[in-house]
Amino acid sequence: MLSEAWLALTDVLNPHGPPLQAAKSYTPSDFSIHFFLQLAVIIAACRVIGWIGRKWLKQPQVVGEMVAGVLLGPSLLGLFFPELQNAIFPKDTRNMLYVGAQLGVGLYMFMVGLTLRLDHFQSKASSAAAVSMAGIAVPFLLAALITPTLIDMPGLFTPGISQANATLFMGACIALTAFPMLARIINENGLANSALGTLTLTAGAFDDAASWCVLAIVLATFGAGAGVAVIAIGGAILYAAFMLLFGRRLLAPLGQAVEKRGAMSRQILAITMLLFCLSAFLMDAIGIHAIFGGFLIGVCMPRGRFVTELQQKVEPIAVVLLLPMFFTYSGLNTRMDMVNSVGLLLIAGAILIVSILAKFGACYAAARLTGEDNRTALGIGALMNARGLMELIIINIGLQKGIIGPTLFSMLVLMAIVTTVMATPLFEAVYGRKARQSGELAARDADIATA
Repeated sequence: MLSEAWLALTDVLNPHGPPLQAAKSYTPSDFSIHFFLQLAVIIAACRVIGWIGRKWLKQPQVVGEMVAGVLLGPSLLGLFFPELQNAIFPKDTRNMLYVGAQLGVGLYMFMVGLTLRLDHFQSKASSAAAVSMAGIAVPFLLAALITPTLIDMPGLFTPGISQANATLFMGACIALTAFPMLARIINENGLANSALGTLTLTAGAFDDAASWCVLAIVLATFGAGAGVAVIAIGGAILYAAFMLLFGRRLLAPLGQAVEKRGAMSRQILAITMLLFCLSAFLMDAIGIHAIFGGFLIGVCMPRGRFVTELQQKVEPIAVVLLLPMFFTYSGLNTRMDMVNSVGLLLIAGAILIVSILAKFGACYAAARLTGEDNRTALGIGALMNARGLMELIIINIGLQKGIIGPTLFSMLVLMAIVTTVMATPLFEAVYGRKARQSGELAARDADIATA
């Protein structure tokens, strides 16, 4: 009796298939069982590792969540306990996790867009534009210098790739900023309403959008067709222009309804979520990314009580329940055991150094040249240097489409993790510590104490 019960319990996570047939595939109930187990494991891992990172390493919660996602994948759990990792995260269920991940990161970026201070952007427009352009131009310039050496090394790029495509892809990878993670770091440091936070978020958004447009051009030459690039770039420009010119005026009645009622009704919430989904769908469909659709419509939403109500109703679920799926899904596709020789480590180190110089150095210099003080410019450079899991997304696409090989993929993963982990300590050293002493970030400390 007990043995039969144990066998039934251990069989829960296996695919059951249609009734009266041999088990060959997962049934809808199998997907449901895995989804809730995966979600429980993800939340627990993100909370525990995030707490360890905050308490002992002074890292924000978001960095702990990124590390937790990698640890749940083949780099740790799958390396030492492959059967357990495959039982919890079987390959057939990952598409389901992917959809939840996109919803989580898209919804969070929508909430970030709600807090963007357009008045700060207008006052810092020249600095934001300069930082953004420097953060794109210098990485592509340095990519052009190092790619001829990398392309001759076996296993890094796919054989037969042109030097132009390899350079464009490397430039996009180096120019990328961890936009979702940048937003979390800024929010957790109490900088969401500051000029520095607005400037950095704006520049990061432009840099990431430019990197995705470049990726669309590279993919077009790999058989997807020139139409892919035209639709991605043209569609993004047209949609962004329409939203920035007319979006706030068209969406103003939503804010007026909330102000009049004194609270957000379920009808207004439903309309808001419908608009978010349509915006995310549009940007995803044209080949950019759903997060930019969420962020853009968030920027154009009404302010005031509308934002307060929406944050209370949506943000806790987005941050605690949905967003961690994004980090775990990317971590499941990451292997850290590919860079396994001294020569490869030296190449990985060179890529890391070039990436830091290209992003941190260029953004710092651009901020200084446009009138920012030294401390603020260093803070901008430190934040813009983080790559995070946006990097993992773009290099996963490069691997799947046959642009890069597994070895270069692993090197770029290493670069993404190091630049992201170093962002907060570097920011604290050059900006945060003095800002707390002057009282600029006192609210952040109070919020952490309350939490």
